[in-house]
Amino acid sequence: MIRAARSEDFGAIRRLYRQLQPEDPVVPDDAARSIFDTILDTPGLTLLVLEADGVVVATTYLNVIPNMTRSASPYAVIENVVVHESVRGTGFGKQIMEATLQHAWNAGCYKAMLLTGSKDARTHAFYRTCGFSRDAKTAYLARP
Repeated sequence: MIRAARSEDFGAIRRLYRQLQPEDPVVPDDAARSIFDTILDTPGLTLLVLEADGVVVATTYLNVIPNMTRSASPYAVIENVVVHESVRGTGFGKQIMEATLQHAWNAGCYKAMLLTGSKDARTHAFYRTCGFSRDAKTAYLARP
């Protein structure tokens, strides 16, 4: 089952994020909970989860951004794509990405973008099978 995240998914999503970015410093629970609640309450931001046997095993973060170009069609940015390491390679990643893109198209988005820091060829192949092209745009990243 794929659905929008709910308040009770906080712990499961935090555990998945630890697998995605294990080197990140641990944010205190109260601060992380506050951010999580803000995401859930903000229009245009959607955390999607995939449940298998009642357990959250995958998540994506869909940002639908209003836009004044392209006939005022919004665009989407997808972040924090993670499938629990114990079920990678089972098709859950493809399922949640298909659902995430469908949410973007249903919102009227004319494109969906994502960035990955992964150097793993399998990650890049996965995104290509989901319909993403690395040749359509050039991404630049700035950090403070």
